[in-house]
Amino acid sequence: MKGSSPARVNLRTPDVMAHVQAQVESHYHSELVERLRSQGGLLRVGKTTLRLAKQFGFCYGVERAIDLAYAAGKVFAGRRIFLLGEIIHNPDVNAQMTALGIRHLASRPSDAEENLLGPDDVVIIPAFGAEVHTIERIRSRGCQVVDTTCGDVMSVWKRVRQNATEQVTSIIHGKASHEETRATASRALGPGGTGHYLIVRDMEQTRQVCEFLVNGGEAQEFLAAFQGATSPGFDPLIHLKRIGVANQTTMLRSETEAIQNLLREAIARRDAGSTENFRYFDTICGATQDRQDALFHLLKEPLDLLIVIGGYNSSNTTHLVEIGEKNHPTWFVRNAGCLVSPREIRHFDLQTKSETRSPDWLPLDRPATIGVTAGASCPNNLIEEVIRRVLDLRGETLV
Repeated sequence: MKGSSPARVNLRTPDVMAHVQAQVESHYHSELVERLRSQGGLLRVGKTTLRLAKQFGFCYGVERAIDLAYAAGKVFAGRRIFLLGEIIHNPDVNAQMTALGIRHLASRPSDAEENLLGPDDVVIIPAFGAEVHTIERIRSRGCQVVDTTCGDVMSVWKRVRQNATEQVTSIIHGKASHEETRATASRALGPGGTGHYLIVRDMEQTRQVCEFLVNGGEAQEFLAAFQGATSPGFDPLIHLKRIGVANQTTMLRSETEAIQNLLREAIARRDAGSTENFRYFDTICGATQDRQDALFHLLKEPLDLLIVIGGYNSSNTTHLVEIGEKNHPTWFVRNAGCLVSPREIRHFDLQTKSETRSPDWLPLDRPATIGVTAGASCPNNLIEEVIRRVLDLRGETLV
């Protein structure tokens, strides 16, 4: 059954937000983390020194998305509330959404899932947004939509829509399967659906694009190399004439900058020194960059190891791990439960893309300095639990 779009509802009224803040604080607040923050991120207990990065954990966009989800539960009490995929990439937070009674749909709902929806239902769009056609189909069923999309993500959408209107193909630095990148790609088609995009994952794929820009090649071979990462009807012989670089907001800034430099140089080589057919806008999320910068600063300290806390499918957290691994032994964990014992840790391996176990990760018989940081989707309570678990495993007592 189809329905008309319902009237917009203001979820952020003072009484609702007072209730929400109390609820959110009870679930995610940590007095220990706040104390650490006030002490410049330094904690010494016995022979253990813990150094917490200056910037870590929840960013404004994540806090806003969670607040709106909690507010939806209060304002629309008694109605069915659904969430497209995950509110953010953190399993503990998403489990809390389930505990609030919020039901999960696939980020790309099937016809069967959509057929369950009606005008009495509420659908929450997560912080990284959703594809245009998915939102349109949900709205066509008359559902009340609560959009928690981060403002930084919407800034990228503005850029790629502008590209589409000016017949500029958007080269999107991101992960083709990531919800945010899929949402951005759908906007890169433009209002009339005539725009084009190409998604590049890394420097290796960018070099393939640059080779084609400068020396040409077989279109079918190019399309096979980028299967699932191009717009419908994309033809590299036509649609790489004018390009504009955008990005998934949680990528590593240095890599995005290197990618845009390579592409600009390739355009200049192809076009006799001119870069008129190239454009670039800095669309890395400010919070992502702050956390990367803070980690670079932390890594200047003499650390025995680094613990990075966050969801395994969190892009911004993954990049923190990549930074850490170049400098120190780095353990990527979801929560304190991963710290099994001083002799065993469960952690995510970026090379095998799976959770694994490693032995003898924590020094016990000597003083140790341990660095801690967390991705933008990790709440403070999980950070505290990891800190307390480290101290407990080292036989330290926190007063």
